[in-house]
Amino acid sequence: MSYNWHMAYTPPENVQKILKKLPTRSGVYLHKDKFGKIIYVGKAINLRNRVRSYFHKNVDSVKTQRLRREITDIEIITTESELEALLLENTLIKKHRPKYNVRLKDDKRYPYIKVHWKEPYPKVTVTRRMERDGSRYFGPYTSVWAVHQTLDMLRKIFPYLTCDRVIDGNDERACLYYDIKLCNGPCIGAVNQQQYRDMIQSLMDFLSGKSEHIVKGVKAKMEKAAEELNFEKAAEYRDQLKAINLVVSKQKVISAANADQDVIAFAREQGDACVQIFFIRYGKLIGREYFMLEGTEGESDEDVLSEFITQFYDDAAHIPREVLLPNQVSEAMVIEEWLRRKRSTKVTIQVPSRGKKKELVQMVKTNAQDTLATIRQQWAADRSKHVTAMAELHEALDLPAPPSRIECYDISHTQGAQTVASMVVFVQGAPRKSDYRRFNVVTVGNDDYGAMKEVLTRRFARYKDSLAGELHDPNQIGKPKKETAWSLLPDLLIVDGGKGQLAMAMDVLREFGLEKEVPVAGLAKQEEELFVRGKAASILLPRRSEGLYLVQRVRDEAHRFANTGHRKRRAKAGVASILDSVPGVGPKRRKLLLTHFGSLDGLRKATMEEIASVPGVPVEVAEAVKAHLA
Repeated sequence: MSYNWHMAYTPPENVQKILKKLPTRSGVYLHKDKFGKIIYVGKAINLRNRVRSYFHKNVDSVKTQRLRREITDIEIITTESELEALLLENTLIKKHRPKYNVRLKDDKRYPYIKVHWKEPYPKVTVTRRMERDGSRYFGPYTSVWAVHQTLDMLRKIFPYLTCDRVIDGNDERACLYYDIKLCNGPCIGAVNQQQYRDMIQSLMDFLSGKSEHIVKGVKAKMEKAAEELNFEKAAEYRDQLKAINLVVSKQKVISAANADQDVIAFAREQGDACVQIFFIRYGKLIGREYFMLEGTEGESDEDVLSEFITQFYDDAAHIPREVLLPNQVSEAMVIEEWLRRKRSTKVTIQVPSRGKKKELVQMVKTNAQDTLATIRQQWAADRSKHVTAMAELHEALDLPAPPSRIECYDISHTQGAQTVASMVVFVQGAPRKSDYRRFNVVTVGNDDYGAMKEVLTRRFARYKDSLAGELHDPNQIGKPKKETAWSLLPDLLIVDGGKGQLAMAMDVLREFGLEKEVPVAGLAKQEEELFVRGKAASILLPRRSEGLYLVQRVRDEAHRFANTGHRKRRAKAGVASILDSVPGVGPKRRKLLLTHFGSLDGLRKATMEEIASVPGVPVEVAEAVKAHLA
């Protein structure tokens, strides 16, 4: 809908009454629409002046003009100070994610590395939630992949604990990770508690950018081991030193030696905004991340920056001594005081006008511009490809409409054990991971047809339950429908398999009276043929078509998601039992394989030929291992 913004506007009667009684104190205001949903949260030094400004005869912001036409109610919360208003506003924005507020694009929490420092033998894990439990946190990272890549590297340098043993140093045997040098064996007393904690302290120093003393320490240990003719130990330290230097070489010195800075800049284009942060610790660039923002249209640069800083640092693991910005932010003094309280020492917000700091801000701004340009190009390319792909599937499969929502199902198991099924969802050609679901199959064993039938029956039973819930709940009458993964039917349902799986899927849909509502296709793996109801012959999509690429992506994602769930189920049985169940693999060969490939994942990625090349592993055993871990 479009509006003539020059038309006279009169607020609803109840809003006019609220405007007459507004207090002149500081506080927070919540604009609500006709459904009672919060659509904007704001703060003000003087609530009366600020809230009434939305309803002046002339407002210069199109965003404000749109917003005020949706406002049917206003809630006021007064506070004792501007700082309290800032904190409350930030909390409410994060909780309600109002559509007219500037906010971080991803509503999930970002991952952090967590060191459980309060424990006698601290572990290192990944978390999305920071708690006041005595742990130390490092991050945030914008991708879980980046966190795990960092931890894989760190564990080779600092072999921290990952098991659930109670550590007292008196165990008779260590686990396999000790044998492959991914744990330093505190369970058997190979290191004592203080030595283990010293290692974890070095890990935290390393994550904080303090690496010089770690490099010197490892180098000294290597030289000492060589002098004592302990060449195996010296080789361990040499490999550790290589891993450290590989990371340190990426940490460029770009500021003063004692600098503890975050440098923030952003780029904007046609309603999109990308903020880039460089994290500088002890003068070194130890990391960089970018964040996309929503709701920035019509907002000033000062307000965009202010909103980002308050939302980002509310959850940040570290508040630096200095924050460098490209321009001033709204209520800089209040934000500075808030950051000082979080850090417990002075924090300076600075907009440098010359010198090295100005160059740093410009460097970050250039990075933000480049990142935004790349993302926008990718979005444009993806949108074009998605439209083409859906149009091709619409025509090739004779669907009633282009398949905006595609669901695909896959089964994963090992000889019928720990069977897991996946449901992945693509909307407008892109994965919607919030709608993914996994199913632990319970009624059948080594029977893919039976497993798929159970899964589809459970899925569409949930669909029927969601409809029944809406019909029987009087509170839902007149309210907008809440959409969930269960309550939406796919425009195309894909099952991994040929005619047999297609027929089984059709039987399930028929049971629920959905055979005419849900188009379904079976995807045969070998030739990537699609089978649809009513056609005896298979459909082969053109080899380089966007439609085929989309089907392959959906199928591969379903396979990946099912395998991940299956591996998690198997992992509960432990690494040893997974390999011990392979014919021909006992404790000796198990140790040989894990030592050679480094981990179960490394072994899983190896080819059959690579496994057979390990001394003491016959070809038939290699084939059994590969088949078992596939």
